[in-house]
Amino acid sequence: MSLYHHMGDHAGLLRALSDRVYAQALQGVGEAADHRAEIRGLLVRYYQAVARHPQLTQAIFATPDAFEGVTRQITERLTALMTGTTVEPILWRDILIDHAHGSGMAVASARGDKAKTRRMQEQYELALDCLLKHLTK
Repeated sequence: MSLYHHMGDHAGLLRALSDRVYAQALQGVGEAADHRAEIRGLLVRYYQAVARHPQLTQAIFATPDAFEGVTRQITERLTALMTGTTVEPILWRDILIDHAHGSGMAVASARGDKAKTRRMQEQYELALDCLLKHLTK
């Protein structure tokens, strides 16, 4: 009960957890040389957070009210960056976020195998680079 006294409800607790976990994704925002570099950096950091905490990501999917705070800031930042990068910003934002979610949550299958986890991240980044090459304005 003391947690809910401070957080309000289940969604509030998830928001507080996600703000803490996903805050690293917003580090360095606005420091990249161009939009694509910032998009890449933001998504790689987000992927890493999802990979470390896949259950939190699933819990947020199941609790739409938890989608506030940092998770909304990440989405809004990507939307703004995509608007300056492609004629279909929402479509590409959703594709890239879904790619980060799916790839990040798949890392749970490699828990304890650092070499496999590293290969999975390398594959994620290669695929991300391929997707980013296809953004056109």
